[in-house]
Amino acid sequence: MTLSLIPALLLLGAFTGFCAGLLGVGGGMMMVPFLTLTFSWLAFPEEAIVHMAIATSMSTILFTSLSSVRAHHKQGAVRWKIVLALAPGILLGGMIGGGKVFAALKTGWLSLLFALFVGFSASQMLRNRKPSPSRQLPGFPGMFGAGSAIGFLSSLVGAGGGFVSVPFMTWCNVPIHHAVATSAALGFPIAAASVIGYVWSGYQMTGLPAGSLGYVYLPALAVIAIASVLTAPLGARTAHRMEVRKLKRIFAGMLFCLAAYMLWKAWQAF
Repeated sequence: MTLSLIPALLLLGAFTGFCAGLLGVGGGMMMVPFLTLTFSWLAFPEEAIVHMAIATSMSTILFTSLSSVRAHHKQGAVRWKIVLALAPGILLGGMIGGGKVFAALKTGWLSLLFALFVGFSASQMLRNRKPSPSRQLPGFPGMFGAGSAIGFLSSLVGAGGGFVSVPFMTWCNVPIHHAVATSAALGFPIAAASVIGYVWSGYQMTGLPAGSLGYVYLPALAVIAIASVLTAPLGARTAHRMEVRKLKRIFAGMLFCLAAYMLWKAWQAF
């Protein structure tokens, strides 16, 4: 990695850390498109670029989630019972998705999957449909299943799970600020399980650049993590000062832009 890229990666880390705290999305959905572009400039192996962008993005969530959840916890917004209920399924789904399934998907399909799920999440946020007043979070089987789906999908697209967990929780009548804060707390088990899978599935991959641990590119991880840890608490404090509708619109608008870029990346790969 060239020294000229360090300022850009620091800026990326600061921006995604702020977004992680603000929106509870772990920053991954913002980071993957930019890392894909960066790794293309660095002439990484074409068949591994999106895989490495996703794996490196998810690895940074190990750090940003701890930073942002601390700020949300101070506001009393994290629903820890929900975290504990979803965590077992998340760990299982994350390790399965981040392992052989992740490695088996070609770049085009991985990019397309990322774009479709991000676009779907954005549309759900923009629709602003109010759930039935009687709808509640499901029991253990339902929470385990939801957690498994969140972990599996998150590991495939390199996001902290907020693009699934926030809509899921608001659909079950969890207030948006609590859903964002709880999603930030879920980021750590999602990232931990997924990173294990990325390292395992990429360990025997040949031709990866120096500084790689499986599909994780350690130099970029180090630079981004330093900046994102510093700005995540600022994003979390900002979230609690914003009105619900504005928070949802910011979330949705950003996701639509990123979905469009990854659709373009998928079109190039096919």
